[in-house]
Parts: sequence; structure tokens; C-alpha cells
Amino acid sequence: MINSDLFLYDQSIRDIEGKLLCGVDEAGRGPLAGPVVAAAVMLPPYCVIEDLNDSKKMTEKSRIKIFEIIKKISLCYSVAFVDNEEIDKINILNATMLAMSQAVASLDISPDFTIVDGDKLPKFDKKAIAIIKGDTKSASIAAASVVAKVTRDNYMKAMDEVYPDFGFSKHKGYPTKLHYEAIDKFGITPIHRKSFLKGRL
Repeated sequence: MINSDLFLYDQSIRDIEGKLLCGVDEAGRGPLAGPVVAAAVMLPPYCVIEDLNDSKKMTEKSRIKIFEIIKKISLCYSVAFVDNEEIDKINILNATMLAMSQAVASLDISPDFTIVDGDKLPKFDKKAIAIIKGDTKSASIAAASVVAKVTRDNYMKAMDEVYPDFGFSKHKGYPTKLHYEAIDKFGITPIHRKSFLKGRL
């Protein structure tokens, strides 16, 4: 199914601000472990991607499929990681803003205009706006949400092999009962966010 409203929204912005529109979103603000990951995606004008949606409303299988399409048809995309140690130093909000600004700065093409999911705007060199619930309104932001989510999930699956007792491939570092039980039994790993676990250290 095609959510045409997502693509019409982006086109309305391109008509005013320029063809090179960049969407930005993040994954991993809430987990107890692992990095926060931001993605920046520049889709070509008038493109349509079937089944693209806010990544939280998609199945894992669908996200992986759409990510492969985004990689093929996007003008460019990039991802940026801010790890748990930096999160503990500067807090999760500042870490998220840093990851977003780094993702945009890493693009191969400089955007005319950038749209960011949320109510806060990182520092960018060019014009940008923050859009509350942007991943449900904009195709570019929805695409960025998919890229960020799949990239972070893949990282946490890799960490599951490094720390097999913690179930990272299942909960991706989020605060589930299984995760807390593993922490209580085995302690914390080098990828845990200590600032999120003050009551358990």
C-alpha cells in the first residue's frame, strides 16, 4: 500500500525550499544499552516507495525490505552513531542532536532544506525545521526512521554475539523484564548506559 500523503507532504516542501530535501530521524533514545543512531535520507523528487511508513508501525521484515529499496533509490543517505559512553557524558538529548547533525554533515550531497522528526532542532549549516511526529507525515523522515532503526537493530544483533547472556537480539537493549533480569544476574556490559542504570549500579 502506498501512503501518498507522505510523498505529497515532501513535494510541497520541495516546491518552496528546493529539490534537495533531507529527512532526519533517530533510533535508540530509550534503551539501556547501545548507541543512539541517527539517519539522514535524501529521496529523489516524485519518488514513491510502496509500504513506507513510520518504522515503529512496520514489521522487522518490512523495515529490512524497505531499507534495501531506500539504499537503491535515494540520492544519498548516511548514518551516525553516538555511543553509550558519550551518552553518559552529555545526556541522551544532546547525544541525539549530535548524531543527527553528524548524519547530515556526512551526506555526499548538501541538502537545500532539512526536516527533522521531533520538536527540537540540531545545529545545521543550512535551513531546517523540526516536525512533531514527522515520521508519520513525511516520506523522507519515515525513510530516515527505517534506516536508523534497521542500522541500530543490526548493531544490537551483533552485540548479542559478543554478550550472549543479555538477549540483545530480542530486546535491542530496551528496558524489558528479560533485560533487567540479565543485568541483575550478570551485571552490566561495556555497552550499557550507566546514566540509565543508576539504581542498579
